[in-house]
Amino acid sequence: MHDHDFDEESYDPEAPRPPSKSQRKREATALQDLGEHLVKLTPTQLRRVPLPEDLLAAVRTAQAIPQRGARKRQLQLIGKLMRRLDDPEPIRAALTTLVAPRHLS
Repeated sequence: MHDHDFDEESYDPEAPRPPSKSQRKREATALQDLGEHLVKLTPTQLRRVPLPEDLLAAVRTAQAIPQRGARKRQLQLIGKLMRRLDDPEPIRAALTTLVAPRHLS
């Protein structure tokens, strides 16, 4: 059987491959963990972190939720919003300056 959809001439073994499903999941989990660290911040600390309005609102909502299940769902929403960011590094950098590095592992 010959696969006519596969064009051998356009195949480039040197082309960068998209990240694997496992890698994408690790990255998503890391961003959700970063979101959990944001939720643990005080209001004063939170103001020092550069967050988009929707993410800031989601973090403040999570801080106000005492129920475990609802809080977990809110943390998942925060992770989803974090994945939509172009670059989460400014947030990581701000957290690193606010919190001792051993707490971000």
